[in-house]
Amino acid sequence: MIELPISGVETYWWLPSLVAFLISCMTVTAGISGAFLLLPFQMSVLGYTAPGVSSTNLFYNIVSIPSGVYRYSREKRMIWPLAWAIVIGIVPGMFLGALIRVHWLPDPVHFKPFAGLVLGVIGIRLLLDVIKGSRVKVASSGGNNSLKGQTRASAAHENDKGSTEATDVRFILSKISYRFRGESFSVNTPGLILLSLVVGIAGGAYGIGGGAVVAPFLVAMIGLPIYTIAGATLFSTLVGSIGGVVSYYAISLASTGASGPASPDWLLGGLLGVGGMAGMYVGARLQRYLPARLIKSVLTVCLLAIATKYIAVLFG
Repeated sequence: MIELPISGVETYWWLPSLVAFLISCMTVTAGISGAFLLLPFQMSVLGYTAPGVSSTNLFYNIVSIPSGVYRYSREKRMIWPLAWAIVIGIVPGMFLGALIRVHWLPDPVHFKPFAGLVLGVIGIRLLLDVIKGSRVKVASSGGNNSLKGQTRASAAHENDKGSTEATDVRFILSKISYRFRGESFSVNTPGLILLSLVVGIAGGAYGIGGGAVVAPFLVAMIGLPIYTIAGATLFSTLVGSIGGVVSYYAISLASTGASGPASPDWLLGGLLGVGGMAGMYVGARLQRYLPARLIKSVLTVCLLAIATKYIAVLFG
């Protein structure tokens, strides 16, 4: 057993790393760091309930995410124009959200149910997409020619065989487009930046991870293949987390002149980060071999878990 000086947590040195490895290995396939799942682990299992638990989570992101980003980038599965468009919106949004949180929402608990409902709608839409993908596979393998004609495009979108690399990536001020497995996909650039800005504001005000919202929206609402957006949303989470840790640490210094309760537990964040780093590298490496429907199912479960957590505030 070791005792962590900042948080006062006593734990086995290997436990945080192991838990972070398992969680991140699963969630990174969908472009999510898994930090929101580590929050209840720290609070309920490790007993870390101070405000610094949030900044510790953000520090975990900074340590762990680069390995996943590197893996996606090395395998040419990172669409950089998509990633930077999300970052351009999320980063200023997080700072705006922090200002709103401090000056106008001193107790955001009353607004969390609304955020949960929004996330729940996206999660249900993604769940329906997963169910539809299952039906498409059955229909496309059967003998009904009319069903085959109706579901051919969807079946191609869900096809798990072939390259996981996007090609012919093009960026203009109004649109980002690319080809994936013989199909063309595009997203409106200003619209994506605006969406990311709103997500960033929510992330700053409510503590919702940016990637955990942007990823399912891009998949369920816009219809982009999950293989092509995971790296971009993961990168945006990394950049946003850097800004978040700086903000928390600055607030702590401004209020106490030293590391206060809002400051991260660097050692705990490091232990979590080491496990997360290994998990993200492995998960990003395995993603190309996993069925799209399985990855979407993981994303759906994660999103509905966040939504349930925020809606549960209504019931105390």
